[in-house]
Amino acid sequence: MPKLKTNKSASKRFKRSKSGKFKRSMAFGNHLLTSKTSKRRRKLRKPAIVGDTDVQRLKRLLPYS
Repeated sequence: MPKLKTNKSASKRFKRSKSGKFKRSMAFGNHLLTSKTSKRRRKLRKPAIVGDTDVQRLKRLLPYS
């Protein structure tokens, strides 16, 4: 069986945690930050866990992660 190709755009956006879950960056944290509160900006810095509905799709995109 041939080697599987990793989806490069997905590999730049998602990382696998030690427990096997996928981490992603939070949305809305790149620009227009002056209107957002400091508490909200601080929370946007931290990674989020990908939901259960998208995990199977990510496993297919990132076979060796």
